[in-house]
Amino acid sequence: MKHRDAAESAGEQSPHMPRRGLARIWRAFFNSIAGLRSAWVAEAAFRQELVVTAVLVPVAVVLPANLTQKALLIACVLLVLVTELLNSAVESTVDRISLERDELARHAKDAGSAAVLIALVNAVIVWALVLAEIFIL
Repeated sequence: MKHRDAAESAGEQSPHMPRRGLARIWRAFFNSIAGLRSAWVAEAAFRQELVVTAVLVPVAVVLPANLTQKALLIACVLLVLVTELLNSAVESTVDRISLERDELARHAKDAGSAAVLIALVNAVIVWALVLAEIFIL
């Protein structure tokens, strides 16, 4: 911390320290786009879920649902994408550390996969309940 404090007081910025203000936000935006592009290229599950999202979000918008229902339908589908991205990050990190079979590595990967499964089940339940309320009840 001493080096950082000295650099800040001298007006210097370490190349490893995040930028500030709009430059930081701009950089973060492009890093996020790069992450989405990387997931699209490297992760078949992400591509499949993104295609399903591209279909379901417009469907949610045109359904005869109230705004809260539409928000729920869209949010639960986007949650699947978020969870898949986090799962991919965990898997990449574990693989980066070691490709050896390890109980903790298996646990981390299985937990990430379970999170995706729960997000998918959540989406199915939310869509079923909202559609039932719209068309049956």
